[in-house]
Amino acid sequence: MNLSPTTQAILLLTCHFGQPEQSAERPLSIAEWGRFALWLKKQGDKPADLLTEQADTILVSWFDTTIPQARLKALLQRGHSLALAMEKWQRAGIWVVTRSDANYPWRLKQKLKNQAPPVLFGCGNKALLNSGGIAVVGSRNAIDHDLIFTEQLARQAAFSGYAIVSGGARGIDTSAMSAAIQSAGRVVGIIADNLLKAATSNQWREGLMQGNLVLLSPFYPESAFSIVNAMARNKYIYCLADTAIVVHSGIKGGTWSGAVENLKHQWTPLWIKSSDDINAGNPGLVDKGGHPLTDQAKDIDINMLSTAPLSATEQQGVLFPNRDNVDSVSAGRVTDAGSADEITLDFFQLFIKKMKQIARTPKTLDDVVEETALTKAQANEWIKKAVQEEILVKLSHPVRFQWKQH
Repeated sequence: MNLSPTTQAILLLTCHFGQPEQSAERPLSIAEWGRFALWLKKQGDKPADLLTEQADTILVSWFDTTIPQARLKALLQRGHSLALAMEKWQRAGIWVVTRSDANYPWRLKQKLKNQAPPVLFGCGNKALLNSGGIAVVGSRNAIDHDLIFTEQLARQAAFSGYAIVSGGARGIDTSAMSAAIQSAGRVVGIIADNLLKAATSNQWREGLMQGNLVLLSPFYPESAFSIVNAMARNKYIYCLADTAIVVHSGIKGGTWSGAVENLKHQWTPLWIKSSDDINAGNPGLVDKGGHPLTDQAKDIDINMLSTAPLSATEQQGVLFPNRDNVDSVSAGRVTDAGSADEITLDFFQLFIKKMKQIARTPKTLDDVVEETALTKAQANEWIKKAVQEEILVKLSHPVRFQWKQH
């Protein structure tokens, strides 16, 4: 595998190349890398520069109480370990993408911003990284009815051209992914532990050979199972999808916490299958803002799932709450005059959600203003940002904007 100097530097600074307890220096966490990468950019330097003779000169002005220069230098000196690890992983078909690569999933950058993992390990079809699709999540110990629902839904999604995004765990995840593969559908699996084992498993061989599957992990490819990684993995499932379905959740645990986190950040519309299980957390997720969904897969309109109805906090206006009922709208914070509760919204994400609905055909700036109730200046600012992030395409003669089909 030919790794660019930039990719090598990012790997050296952020990844393990052996079991974590064997590493002399702890690689940078996502937050630590974010701070350091931002500092490098402000200095006018690039990660690749750290592999040159200029490294000492660059690092001499770096100061951080939790990331001493000695730690950075020790991590950068692990070239031999990197080479051995990459040779081993490459033999299993594992590849690497970093945030500097063009095929890094744009949804992760857009939704997680500086919390997007700097490195992703994967195997299978890289082109699927930006396919979007329907996230299907649920309990490991699922009952037959939930498994049947999941399999039927995954087959419907495959026949309708939608990818399935899930976590590769037993139960709901595996049922959704396997049913989609068997129906020649596309699948994106986010693996929380031992990607190396998954990459060589008979379970996923058919999908990998067909080119319909990509397995992805932000974690060390030989990592053992950990609850921490499993919980952290949930956000990537939601962020890589266009919409999500919780088939079954307990009142606590990974499925519940992942769904609540998604509702809090509004990464993607969330549908909750109805359940007769008195111990299920599904009704509670609806109470928290999830959209109710029938428990009969045959009655579900797959195309409807990606255009979820607006949540309660969005229903007071086309895009924003009614300005007559709002005390302040600034920096993404909204305070309703009739309530003491302050609601934090990512308005740009709401704008993108709206544009996905209205810009399937080209729209002028005036069209966008009319359909979103934004000022022309605000609409123009966010359109420019969406074009820069390759979410919208700018057309000429006359100037119009259209949703980009990723």
